[in-house]
Amino acid sequence: MVEQLTHPEGSKVVIEMWADLGCPWCYVGKHRLQAAIAQRPDADRFEIVMRSFELDPGAPTEPEKNETSYIRTHGGTAAHVHQAERQMQVIARKEGLEYTPDRMNANTFDLHRVVQYANEQGRGSEFFSTVQDGFFTGVLDIHAPDALAWVAELVGLDGRRVREILASDEYADRVRADRDEATRLGAGGVPFVVVDRKVGARGAQKVPAYGRLLDQVAGPVASERAS
Repeated sequence: MVEQLTHPEGSKVVIEMWADLGCPWCYVGKHRLQAAIAQRPDADRFEIVMRSFELDPGAPTEPEKNETSYIRTHGGTAAHVHQAERQMQVIARKEGLEYTPDRMNANTFDLHRVVQYANEQGRGSEFFSTVQDGFFTGVLDIHAPDALAWVAELVGLDGRRVREILASDEYADRVRADRDEATRLGAGGVPFVVVDRKVGARGAQKVPAYGRLLDQVAGPVASERAS
C-alpha cells in the first residue's frame, strides 16, 4: 500500500524535474513522467516545471560529435560508444520514441538560460520538451540560436528575446542556483523529480513508478478508489 501525503483534492500539483537537454535518460524519463500524468483523469492538475542541471559544465561551446563527447566524459573507445547508443536506442524505441545516435553535443549552459526565461513566461516545460525531442530525433540543431528562436516562437515565446538572452549572460545565476538546489535535495545526477516538495525520485523511473509517486501526493486515480 502506498502511503498518501495529504493534498487538497483538485488543487494544483507542481512537479519539478531537474534535467539536462542533452541527457538521453532525461529524454526517456521525461516522456515516462508525462505518460504517468496522462493516464490520470485529473491530468490537468499537474504542472511540470523544468529545473536546470548541467551534467557536463566542462563541455566545449562548439558542437562536437556524440562519439567524441562520450569518450571525453566516459572514456572507452568508439565501440563502447556505439554499444551504449544502440542500447539507449532500443530503450527509447520501446517507449515509442525516436532516437538517433548521430548527434552533435556542446555545452548546454546557454540552453538552460533560455529555459529559465521560458519558465518565467509559463512555457518552460513546453519549450524544453520541444527542443529536447527535436535534438534526440535528429531534426533540430539545439545549439543554433535561430533554431532556438524558432522553437520559442512555436510555443508562444518571443524569438527576438531568445536571441538577446543568448547574446548576454542573463539568467546565469538561476541556472547555477537550480543545480545547487538539486544537490542540496540529494540529487547526484539527472533526471531528478520532486513532486510538490513532498516526495522525489532519482533516475528515469518506469511509468508505474512515477504513477505511484503521483498517487502519494495527489491520491490514487478514480478507478483505483473504486476498486
